[in-house]
Amino acid sequence: MSAGVPSSTARAAGLIDAARAGDDGAFRKLVEPHRAELHAHCYRMLGSLHDADDALQETLLRAWRGLAGFESGRPLRPWLYAIATNTCLTAISKQRKRILPIDRGPPTAPGEGPGEPLLETPWLEPYPDEALGVPDGYSSPAARYEQREGVELAFIAALQHLPARQRAVLILRDVLGFSAKEVAEALETTAAAINSALQRARKTVEDRLPARSQQASLRELGDEGLKKLVEKYVRAWESRDVDAMVAMLVDDAIFAMPPHPRWFRGAAEVVAFVTEAGKLPLRHIPLRANGQPAIAWYLRWPGQTAYTPASLEVLAVEGDRVREITAFVSSGLFERFGLPTELAEPG
Repeated sequence: MSAGVPSSTARAAGLIDAARAGDDGAFRKLVEPHRAELHAHCYRMLGSLHDADDALQETLLRAWRGLAGFESGRPLRPWLYAIATNTCLTAISKQRKRILPIDRGPPTAPGEGPGEPLLETPWLEPYPDEALGVPDGYSSPAARYEQREGVELAFIAALQHLPARQRAVLILRDVLGFSAKEVAEALETTAAAINSALQRARKTVEDRLPARSQQASLRELGDEGLKKLVEKYVRAWESRDVDAMVAMLVDDAIFAMPPHPRWFRGAAEVVAFVTEAGKLPLRHIPLRANGQPAIAWYLRWPGQTAYTPASLEVLAVEGDRVREITAFVSSGLFERFGLPTELAEPG
């Protein structure tokens, strides 16, 4: 290190001292490198994009207030994660677990429809890949792979079935790589208790996860293969070509659309439900959510000139077909994903 150039430790200590003295800018510089991963951590714990926003803000407020008691020689990251985890545990204690329609009961016959929206049910929410702060493309280094795998929809859904502390232990140990000692300190318990909780949590989650992660499937498919798959899927859905739609799905494909409670299993059953509504004009914006391909669909209803938000679909793929479609029906999510609130007729 050149003379006169402060080390990262010295820079951090300087920022901590300045923040303790009331310098907001110093505090922002201190926590900014951790903001994106802390937000993703809160999402894993809570299963809600909106709740993660609130938990992150509360975490940063607690960190600001707690700086006076922080030992400057300690690493900052475990301290911030301890605050974030305990903030989320407090939030979980006051709410019901978040679910997807498949957690409520068996699949529905197409003719029965999706059911009336259950707006008071705490549904799982999708997570924008942009919030992870990793570059586009699935053919990416291992670190990016792990970040995306840690927010896959199936994984987040499985986490919600864990008791809150087991959920925290699994995320801190297996997703974020903290040691048993660090997690024990964060949760004020023993390393032996952490290891026991981790074993139970792994068993529960593994029993609920598909045999293959989406990241493994997407890497095998490749960026170009994924692009072609999404384009083919969009063409089939926009045309309402029943044969093309069925061909895009695996035989036991699943379709759900929270906050509507019912869901459908089987390619023919899914397509029968989707086509039952007729052939309304559609537009779309491709994006990525939960480390998976996603599509924001817009509909133009009769008498309207603009296309308005219909659903934000997160796709799970298997080979070159689609295995699961989770269509989140919420205009608020469109805004949170930075999507337009309407689209004009293409010129």
